[in-house]
Amino acid sequence: MTVQPHRRAVLFVTCIVDQVHPNIGLAAAELLERQGVEVVVPRGLTCCGQMAFNAGFRDDAYAVAGRTIEILRNQGDVVLPSGSCGAMIRHLYHELFHGTRHEAAAKELAQRTYELSEYLVDVLGVTDVGARYDGVIAVHDACHGLRYMGLGRQARILLDHVAGARIVSLPGSDECCGFGGLFAVKQHQISEAMLQRKLAHIAECGCDLVVTGDSSCMTQIAGGLSRSKSRVRACHLAEVLANRVGLGG
Repeated sequence: MTVQPHRRAVLFVTCIVDQVHPNIGLAAAELLERQGVEVVVPRGLTCCGQMAFNAGFRDDAYAVAGRTIEILRNQGDVVLPSGSCGAMIRHLYHELFHGTRHEAAAKELAQRTYELSEYLVDVLGVTDVGARYDGVIAVHDACHGLRYMGLGRQARILLDHVAGARIVSLPGSDECCGFGGLFAVKQHQISEAMLQRKLAHIAECGCDLVVTGDSSCMTQIAGGLSRSKSRVRACHLAEVLANRVGLGG
């Protein structure tokens, strides 16, 4: 494992990681620091505004996202352990801020915003982070990361180098888990049906760990696995790569 030349990056942990799954944020910070990256978390950095944006509350989204843009000015690379929030900044801020005073800053920010696995593989050139997991891993591709950010290849490259792990194919790995933010609340019956399909595919592939790059998908899948009393666990990619599986939080 080669440590890259020193560089600086903002770690935007996202609101769900900050409030519900802090272990993911700690894992992401560890991974970046091991590669010689100085990790910075600016005070006041909270939400990308996606929840309000997706719900149609554009004024609220503009206020939250506009504050995020101001905090991230002149901060260098921005790395998120989430393809969903990464997609909001890189692909949807242009719509939210079109024709406003933040338009130019939003475009500039998009050019230096990366999802975690993308940053490790495509920017830092890392493939082996020195991780170990003795078990069978399957990968779920989160919707925004796959369809907006073009992710999937990077996570598999990193997992292929995890010592002790056997990677198996998850049927329908590119199918939605049924979360979708407010969709899981407003359309809970459809959401549950989609989750049950995902759980059936997980049972079929014979893994003992389902790995995804988005904490929202992880929460949805982990909840379903727990309620069905499955032996399979779900975790975030960063937790596997930082050897923090099962550390909680």
